[in-house]
Amino acid sequence: MALRTHFEGHNDVGVFAKLTNNFCLVSVGGSENFYRYEFVPLVDSVLLSVFESELADSIPVVHTTIAGIRSIGRLTVGNTHGLLIPHTATDQELLHLTNSLPDKVKVVRLEERLSALGNTIACNDYVALVHPDLDKMLMGSANFKSNSIVIIYTIQETAELVSDVLNVEVFRGVVANQFLVGTYCALTNQGGLVHPRTTVDELDQLSSLLQLPLTAGTVNRGSPVIAGGLVVNDWIAFCGMETTSTEIQVCDVSCYLHIFRCYYQKIATKSTLTVTR
Repeated sequence: MALRTHFEGHNDVGVFAKLTNNFCLVSVGGSENFYRYEFVPLVDSVLLSVFESELADSIPVVHTTIAGIRSIGRLTVGNTHGLLIPHTATDQELLHLTNSLPDKVKVVRLEERLSALGNTIACNDYVALVHPDLDKMLMGSANFKSNSIVIIYTIQETAELVSDVLNVEVFRGVVANQFLVGTYCALTNQGGLVHPRTTVDELDQLSSLLQLPLTAGTVNRGSPVIAGGLVVNDWIAFCGMETTSTEIQVCDVSCYLHIFRCYYQKIATKSTLTVTR
């Protein structure tokens, strides 16, 4: 199922959110159209985001920024196993994310020339497609001792690091001759949506490489910037208000949301609603 929403009048909801199967990051702030009042038993009327309204019973929804910037979807990449954030993220943001996300999610800060990691890496829980020109990274991981943050840095090849943190097999490639693979495709564990100008041969090659069924499509009434206008996991998607019914149907079918939503609703672990800011 795909739901339409927007962020302060912007239909690029993928710029301001990051969604995986066991957590969701949402940018701080937002207009009343993005946030809505709902009554929660034993709690006064609270301001909930559309994401919290749909996901809070299943996975944690965490409000955050990266280096004080709200475009967290462009700056981060993650899956069930880990979350990669750029070196510009502050110690406080790193600590906030580490404390707010599930224990099994490894949060790692990276020193990388192409710091918009969400634009340069697309992944699910098993494979990752990365920008061909990603460099070696300086990896910073956090240890917490006596309420102080100790950052440990090591040099590691980009592909190895992405593979280690996200527990995926990594491939370098392009989508429709576009190097920003994280911008022009969205992957789940069941399938994916890619740039509309991806040729049939390219679709076959990418599908064979990633071992995923892929479909060419658009969001927001013809926009090829798939990940900018869409966030999706194995059972739900959020897209911009301009997204047409046909585009939503293509997303549902290509990512198999119509099949797996009921399954994940049954197995989702109930959690107490908390708004982490």
